Amino acid sequence: MKTKHIQHLYRRIGFGILPATLNKLSKKSEKAIINELFESSKKFTPLEIDISELTAIYSSIIKKESTLDSETRKKLQQLGRKKQIEFNIAWVDRLTNTPEILREKMTLFWANHFVCEDSTISYIKNFNNTLRKHALGDFRAFVNAVSKEASMTKYLNTKQNKKQKPNENFARELMELFTLGVGYYSEEDIKESAKAFTGYSHNLKGDFVFRKARHDDGEKTFFGKTGNFSGEDIIDIILEQKQCAKYICGKIYRYFVNDLIDEKHVNDMANVFYKDYNIENVMRYMLTSNWFYDKKNIGSKIKSPIEFIVGLESVVPMDFKNPKQLLYIQKVLGQILLNPPNVAGWKGGRSWIDSNTIVLRLKLPSLLLNNAYISKEKTGEVDANVEAKKEAFKKNFGKRFKTDANWEYFNTQFKNVKIGDFEKHLLACQVSESAKAYLQSLEKVSKKEYCVQLMSLPEYQMC
Repeated sequence: MKTKHIQHLYRRIGFGILPATLNKLSKKSEKAIINELFESSKKFTPLEIDISELTAIYSSIIKKESTLDSETRKKLQQLGRKKQIEFNIAWVDRLTNTPEILREKMTLFWANHFVCEDSTISYIKNFNNTLRKHALGDFRAFVNAVSKEASMTKYLNTKQNKKQKPNENFARELMELFTLGVGYYSEEDIKESAKAFTGYSHNLKGDFVFRKARHDDGEKTFFGKTGNFSGEDIIDIILEQKQCAKYICGKIYRYFVNDLIDEKHVNDMANVFYKDYNIENVMRYMLTSNWFYDKKNIGSKIKSPIEFIVGLESVVPMDFKNPKQLLYIQKVLGQILLNPPNVAGWKGGRSWIDSNTIVLRLKLPSLLLNNAYISKEKTGEVDANVEAKKEAFKKNFGKRFKTDANWEYFNTQFKNVKIGDFEKHLLACQVSESAKAYLQSLEKVSKKEYCVQLMSLPEYQMC
């Protein structure tokens, strides 16, 4: 397998690849590399944080040992917000440091497909781990699991969906966003399928509860079929539509291959997926297809804010002085994990970049990794104002982005890489002529400085 193809593979199913790993894999066949990739992600490791304090309070309320008064409610809200930040940071850390890289990247993908938002950390944690558990498994089981998650029943009002007064929110989004796409169902299909999901609820712990008394057990007509359908039956009928396989494969293609759809390739993927709705099988098909490595697909996608942040941390690990700084960066770049803009999620593609975010993206490597300053001086040259420039830059930006950057790790990983070869490792696409000339003028600077310069180029935004 060509080196550039291995790099492309790991930029798409992960966040890049370090020189030593690349060197090791370059000696293996494509089949061996792909097999190892899936084998390393076979294991499902839940993402956990300590929420015992919150659990103890809820348990006390359930047992009626204490009451949910205003003071307790306020404490729960404060603890909940704190733990949500903690879980966000733990998720970024997992993305940066995991052997199960494909499963984690798929979890990130599914989080923007089965979009959900909640304020209860235990429900958030459970939902996130459901995405992780099913990320490479059976799509049918996945959809059913998502439909029964406490966070989803709250977010799309399934909990309020009763026989006497059906709520259509989940039924609508199930088809429009989760399985079929706009235009492949009727309003009547929404109404009838909503009846099938009546009675879906959960207890305080977040466990699924089916409230039979609230369920409409009468006949429903859905996609031309009539019967006493349950929620599971509705999902089965939806998956019988080949449009479901095509819709999911289209989203996978846009996320992992190219924002511009190739209908033939998506149809070929859909043919594979429709056979058994096995996510691993269709992902394996895609990653072993020659077209996945076409020149037009390499370096063609704009990194999402999370891909950008994790990519930086993978090369130069960072310890944020204040954990909230990581959330602030996500906010200003336009993607806060666990906080989607709406039920449709983030649009992705070109929407990641605007006049504000591109300026910050270009400055961020220096803000985080180089004491908030980009040196533009060649080795040996002296600028009398350089210290003043540094101080001014730190004053304006340093406080918000103070980190301990682990350059020792970077030096170890890039020890045997010549400075002229850094581009091959850090950039997915060719640099412009002006950028190339600028980089050539900097070849005498340190590896650290050169790395920061490469990460500060517009080309670094691509993967």
